[in-house]
Amino acid sequence: MPSFEIRGASSPGNPPVRWDQINSGVVIKQARRVYFHYVEQCPGGAEPIGIVLESGGGGQGRVVFEAPVLLPDEQFVPLELIRGRGGGRPRSVRGPQRG
Repeated sequence: MPSFEIRGASSPGNPPVRWDQINSGVVIKQARRVYFHYVEQCPGGAEPIGIVLESGGGGQGRVVFEAPVLLPDEQFVPLELIRGRGGGRPRSVRGPQRG
């Protein structure tokens, strides 16, 4: 049992933010902006596991390298969602179809 409770934080009676209740396109776009800013500033930096965004809509966020403890107004976006399909792997180039 924790010694204190953060009102609004995830608990059995208060589940985390549901992706079907937010505009996930906007959230992922904001997370990508934070991630690509990090890549530009630290090209040889460590690989993060995701981005933590403030829910206020200002697009503020931070890169995280281990599982974060979220405040009530924060959302975690895993790197797999930021990179999109393929997980950052190069897409195969298909040649002309043979008939």
